[in-house]
Amino acid sequence: MTSCTAGLLRQKRAMLNGQKIVVVMPAYNAARTLRQTYEEVMAQGIVDLVIVVDDASHDETVAIARTLPHVQVEVHPENRGYGGNQKTCYRLALAARGDIIVMIHPDYQYTPSLLPAMVSLVASGLYPCVLASRILGGGALRGGMPLWKYAANRFLTLVENLLLGAKLSEYHTGYRAFARSLLERLPIERNSDDFVFDNQILAQVLWLGYRIGEVTCPAKYLPEASVINFRRSVRYGLGCIATALKYRWAKLRGGNSMFLPNE
Repeated sequence: MTSCTAGLLRQKRAMLNGQKIVVVMPAYNAARTLRQTYEEVMAQGIVDLVIVVDDASHDETVAIARTLPHVQVEVHPENRGYGGNQKTCYRLALAARGDIIVMIHPDYQYTPSLLPAMVSLVASGLYPCVLASRILGGGALRGGMPLWKYAANRFLTLVENLLLGAKLSEYHTGYRAFARSLLERLPIERNSDDFVFDNQILAQVLWLGYRIGEVTCPAKYLPEASVINFRRSVRYGLGCIATALKYRWAKLRGGNSMFLPNE
């Protein structure tokens, strides 16, 4: 490592005010991209621990994860779903005393180079939740997002913004950072074990009155990237709308208790 590189890394660490950074990766059949994602995450020079939670993969994901330094590996003996995987990720990150927890998919769709920017926004106290948006800057289509998925993303985001009273560019990114103080307040165990978990957790953040920041994120849609089929995409979309409707109904009732998706 050159003295210039070492100096830049020290500057990055100083910006974080000594906070422990934990990156979680919900993994399922990610053997072809896990190592590359991990290496770029660690190259940022700010991550203290990576937690890989394998959701009963059928490939070499676990074997590869166990060869990587500074990685804690948890294996689900049976598939618990994407939301179930995230529940384990966040529970372990909090147990590891992470101050800032970042989720990034290990399929290399999202660039780990954004980690310093996202973590700094949380560490500075500006935002307790930061999303990496594929929509800001037009990165989604340039990165190869199928047109039908882009159209569905824009439609769902429009509906959710109207019902949730927010102005986010997208709710569906798999790259997000949280302050520990926020995660500890969210009743994530009550959320779905399926893909709609991502929307439910953001609805809960908004319910608590927290601000959500966004940064522009280029995306890559590789053949080996994790995808859900059309049927599950439809179910996911309906789940997103249902979550937003429940949120709006709870607001109209004037309830002051925590919004819970399955109330």
